[in-house]
Parts: sequence; structure tokens; C-alpha cells
Amino acid sequence: MSSAAVLEAIGLHRFFWRAGEEVAALRDVSLTLMPGETVAVVGPSGSGKTTLLNLLAGLDDPDGGFVRVGGRQLSHEPATRQARLRGELIGVLTQSGGLIEHLDVMGNLRLAASYRLMPTGAEDLLSLLDGTQLRDRARARPSTLSGGETARANLAVALAGGPRLLLADEPTAEVSRPEEATVLELLRTLQPDDGATVIVTHSDAVAGAADRVLRLLDGRMS
Repeated sequence: MSSAAVLEAIGLHRFFWRAGEEVAALRDVSLTLMPGETVAVVGPSGSGKTTLLNLLAGLDDPDGGFVRVGGRQLSHEPATRQARLRGELIGVLTQSGGLIEHLDVMGNLRLAASYRLMPTGAEDLLSLLDGTQLRDRARARPSTLSGGETARANLAVALAGGPRLLLADEPTAEVSRPEEATVLELLRTLQPDDGATVIVTHSDAVAGAADRVLRLLDGRMS
């Protein structure tokens, strides 16, 4: 296992203008994750959690500081380079999900894996479907999946091809408590050995399963 950091977010500041006034969404936030680590970020609505995820994913740039993933600079790069690095290095798991309706479950996995650095064979994807208990739903369209199946399919897509960093935004918000326990177990067991995970959550169970819990309040980390 590599000893180099998977994620380095150093001195992040982000400001927005609202009603003619400058509002600090993030203030000097730093976060480093090593291989195998899972960190939960908690905090009330408006504390800066979504802003932080957007910066870590390269969907937005900080006004100060920088983000590196797998040793590669993500912040303050051209949008095309950020998109390429995101596809190669980062899996994103959101509440709304990332499934494309005109593709079946396996097609969604193939598409996600096609952006990664390392080629991913069919057996690797079938193994991921086995791990998420979805092999018998490989040819199913997203609209035919149950809530629990959708959550597991979204997780499989986010992990397809072994991204170095998984960013999960409330990954269990739309599932039952038993399904939440299943998703948490899958997050632990399916994370690549050289990967790391950041989970934004309001769930005590999700936060309790993380290696570390970081709290955001008024844009500051504690």
C-alpha cells in the first residue's frame, strides 16, 4: 500500500457574494487522507459541506489554497484537465445518483470505468456487481431498481475502475436502516486498498463507521 497521501486539501478558502455582501463559505479548511482511510464530514445545513465537496471534486476552485488527488494538482487547472482528472481519479456518489437511464446497470459501470487510468475487465465489473449483490440485475434499467438496489448500483458505479478517492454526499439518505447498514459495509469492503473516502453525512451511524469525524461549522473545520 502506498504511503503517499490520496488527498491533500490545504488552506481552502471560498467566498460568495450574497445581496451585495461577501460571505465566507469555507475558511482555511485543510484535510489530508491516507490510503485506506474513511473520513466523515458532519455539520448543520449551511456549514460549507457541499462547497467543500465541490472543491475536492474539482467542480469549483477555491479562492485560496489548493487540492491535490493522488499527487496531482486539481485546483486552478483548466476545466478540461479538471474533468479528465476527476474521471481518472475520483468517484462521486450523490443523493440524486449517477445512473444513466438508457444504459443498464452493467452499461453504467462500463461507462464509469472507461474514464479510469487502469483498464477494467468484464470480470472486475462482475466482481463489483457480486460485491454489491447486483449480478442478477446487471441488465436492468435504473428505473426498474428498488431504492436499496439503486443505492447499491450508484455505489458500484462510483467505485467502478477503482478510483483513488471516493466522495460521497449523504450516501444513505434515501434508504432504510437495514439498507444503510448494507451500504456502510460495502463502503468498507469495496474501497480500493490504495483509495480513500470522504463522506458528508447527517447520519450518526455513517459518522460512527468512519475512521475520523471532522466537523464543519460556519465554514471552519474542527
